Amino acid sequence: MSLELKNITMKVDGRTHIYDTNLTLKKGTMNVLLGRTSSGKTTLMRIMAGLDVPTSGQIIWNGEDVTGMKVQKRKIAMVYQQFINYPSMSVYENIAVPLRIMKKSDDFIDKAVRKTAKLMRLESMLDRRPSELSGGQQQRCALARSLVKGSGLVLLDEPLANLDYKLREELREEIPKLFEESGAIFVYATTEPEEALLLGGNVATLWEGRITQFGETSEVYHNPKDAITAKVFSNPSMNFLNIKIDKAFMYFGENGKISLNEDLKDLEEGEYLAGFRPSHLKLKKQNDNSIKLCTHLDVTEITGSETFLHMSYHNENWIGLVHGVHDFEYNSELCLYLETRHMFIFKKDGEILKNASYANNR
Repeated sequence: MSLELKNITMKVDGRTHIYDTNLTLKKGTMNVLLGRTSSGKTTLMRIMAGLDVPTSGQIIWNGEDVTGMKVQKRKIAMVYQQFINYPSMSVYENIAVPLRIMKKSDDFIDKAVRKTAKLMRLESMLDRRPSELSGGQQQRCALARSLVKGSGLVLLDEPLANLDYKLREELREEIPKLFEESGAIFVYATTEPEEALLLGGNVATLWEGRITQFGETSEVYHNPKDAITAKVFSNPSMNFLNIKIDKAFMYFGENGKISLNEDLKDLEEGEYLAGFRPSHLKLKKQNDNSIKLCTHLDVTEITGSETFLHMSYHNENWIGLVHGVHDFEYNSELCLYLETRHMFIFKKDGEILKNASYANNR
């Protein structure tokens, strides 16, 4: 079982929503579409489902060209963030709806509903109405209805976005386990890098209608192939710093410099773009391979045990994430430290260098 997108493009009223895209998804895999709002996630899902016909290219399902085939003829299921259950029906009947439409026998329906309810941990709730369920249980009911008909492709478009934090955390951990037995291809859209990491499997990072990288989730996170992918797969977004290398030093900012160390010595002379994640900025110097970055502090956000720092550095807007609750003075200078081992080194055009020190971020 496989789904293949071959040279897919999508234009609406002359505007390109999806640029030339090739993607192959295999049976039994969890595949996350990760990108900001309007990056093309939902458009790609609608094309996969058959709800929209691409402007060009082919959709190949198990070796068959299904481009243009009506969604009703495809064995797919789609779940949106606005999950829907029928309030007048029991959980049992909510799950059974697709099978009744397919005119399956009562015995077939009963076995399928109970099997799926067990998979989704709803077997003790089959007689309840949706209003008697928690938010997470209601979403599991909607997911069960999408799975019961044995769909080979299940599309989940930000299905947890409308749940509270605790329920999202619970279901993020449960979903890969719940779906492991089904053998279907799962495609899950999200704007949140943390969600992609928790779900595991594979990830496709999207930016303005283009897939910038596709691969095993942890591999893409640790080894982004370019600056855009690194930006997409970082929350808050990755910070960037222009640097210059000569035979002895790395230069940064107006007067900053550091002697080349083991993290930097393999770089040829020239100008580069260094990327680093917000959590790698520290309030205190960690070692001799740390550089000092004095910024202008604009705003702080305290979120329980962590503080977000919104700063500017030579016309660049940065975000830092430090542990603890800190009461810094706004519109003042704030100096932070960054270890060179945490820097991703990109060429000026954004392509990552093979000899960059990203291996130290593992």
